[in-house]
Amino acid sequence: MTDAPPHAASAGELLHSPLHDRHLALGAKMGEFGGWTMPLEYAGGGVIAEHTAVRENVGVFDVSHLGKASVRGPGAAGFIDATLTNDLSRISSAEYTHGARGAQYTLCADDSSGGVVDDLIVYLRGNDDVFLVPNAANTAEVVRRLTAAAPDGVDVRNLHRDFAVLAVQGPRSPELLAAIELPSEHPYMSFIDTEWTSDAGVSADVTVCRSGYTGERGYELVVRSADAGAVWDQLFAAGAPLGVRACGLGARDTLRTEMGYPLHGQDLSLDITANQARVGWAVGWKKPAFWGRDVLLAERAAGPSRVLRGLESLDRGIPRPHMVVKSRDGEVVGEVTSGTFSPTRRVGIALALLRPDFVEGDEVEVDVRGRPSAMRVVKPPFIEGSRAV
Repeated sequence: MTDAPPHAASAGELLHSPLHDRHLALGAKMGEFGGWTMPLEYAGGGVIAEHTAVRENVGVFDVSHLGKASVRGPGAAGFIDATLTNDLSRISSAEYTHGARGAQYTLCADDSSGGVVDDLIVYLRGNDDVFLVPNAANTAEVVRRLTAAAPDGVDVRNLHRDFAVLAVQGPRSPELLAAIELPSEHPYMSFIDTEWTSDAGVSADVTVCRSGYTGERGYELVVRSADAGAVWDQLFAAGAPLGVRACGLGARDTLRTEMGYPLHGQDLSLDITANQARVGWAVGWKKPAFWGRDVLLAERAAGPSRVLRGLESLDRGIPRPHMVVKSRDGEVVGEVTSGTFSPTRRVGIALALLRPDFVEGDEVEVDVRGRPSAMRVVKPPFIEGSRAV
């Protein structure tokens, strides 16, 4: 197994995670995602077993395809606050225990349309040092826009291939981190930069952020690509008594859909605004400036023309993206953006952009491969509350 950083890709060539050989050794089914070839599921269980491991014990995901970028220089945090939607003062003024610092979910909105260029996580290291984790396919565009707008002295760098990201998710994730001597007691949406040494003597700088995309207690570990293998190996060596399981992007999708978490490219896009996707909580509406502010304020005042809501199947239908949603009298009222079978609930669930007059409790029909399937409009999450905090 090699621990080299991902190789440089020519046009049309997929990038590999630094853990690629380990995935193959585990019998992973690989697939393309955001320009990378990543594990979709592993031999010996598949999506449902991996999903269940995260809900009941602990799972480890390689999400190294996620973007990484740095913004550094005098006033870097102020620059980010004036461009991205969320209000950094919400975390810059907060007090965190265990020496942690604040992380924040935010959006990069298009200034003209208000559509979402990307959703990302901001790691606020200081007034002059910000680390960003965008989505894989959008990293270059986010960096391009920030670079074009950056004031003199602020340096924006794409570090996409320099770092790996491992997501440790599930109710037993604190036990697993403690077992390999990584911090785990800091608050939700905060991070700690720490020095770590493996049992084999490999030293690495690890950023441990209490965050994730599953709805369970969890952490995302940012580590140099060359050190990712040592962290991965020790997680699995220590996690065997805890029921740890390697998990692919298939389980990541069912887990996030059960929580109603949006996915960029489906539930968020340049054609879908924060108001329409109901993520206005990630917008600092009182801030004097951020990209898309004027158009988003106007849309918020008028009311969006469509709204992202949850759908729950009343029969055996499994909704999928792009399926048409109709009223009970046959009128087209929306479209499914994300849809799957819920391993926890054992029913079909979906996120769908609907006409705003369709609200929780209403019944609709989804065209599932030419057959109408009855569904009820519901408010996500589709499972009992969020356990992330």
